[in-house]
Amino acid sequence: MANTDAPMGFSPIRHRNGAPYNGSGNMYYIPSTYATALFIGDPVIKTGTANTAKVDVPSYGSFNIGTLAEINRATAGDGNRITGIIVGFSALATGLENVHNPASTERVALVCDDPDVIFELQADNIDAGLGATSIGLNANFILTHAGSTTTGRSGAEMNALVGGDPPAADASNQLLIMRAVNREDNDIDLANANFEVMINQHTENQGTVGTVGI
Repeated sequence: MANTDAPMGFSPIRHRNGAPYNGSGNMYYIPSTYATALFIGDPVIKTGTANTAKVDVPSYGSFNIGTLAEINRATAGDGNRITGIIVGFSALATGLENVHNPASTERVALVCDDPDVIFELQADNIDAGLGATSIGLNANFILTHAGSTTTGRSGAEMNALVGGDPPAADASNQLLIMRAVNREDNDIDLANANFEVMINQHTENQGTVGTVGI
């Protein structure tokens, strides 16, 4: 039975020590000058700047200048680092219906930035599965699909295209493949399988080179 092709971005599932993920994260700033829509499950990176004016966030409080690091969506590809994954947004007083963050909209994002969190992520391979020998390798993410303004979910996937940029033992790759997701509807030998991954090129941690197969 074919795997469902349903990219959803990165979904945190647990910590590396086995403890369940409890939905926590840290707040980051999205300025109105950032002209890219962001979605839950998007990988993001700190820009090196912060809020330049006081920010009042409903239900969260007020944040003085410089207390919220600014983020952009991370760039896919070798060596491009990731700070974390968006898991939520502050409410928009003038747009409560927005489950994503529209382009050029000031907002605060809740980001899972713990380098020890494991995420579920769909592979984007179209014609075939990766097989068990992909476990332990490195990979990059890819943004072939746009995020959904209906569900608010990211379109990010693991880059696994044959002839493109498939998993390899490469410390410059952004992800470390831990294992396939253990579900009856997830067949590792077919296209669009889901995997458990960790961020390898993390801004808060050092990268780890993968190993060839199991």
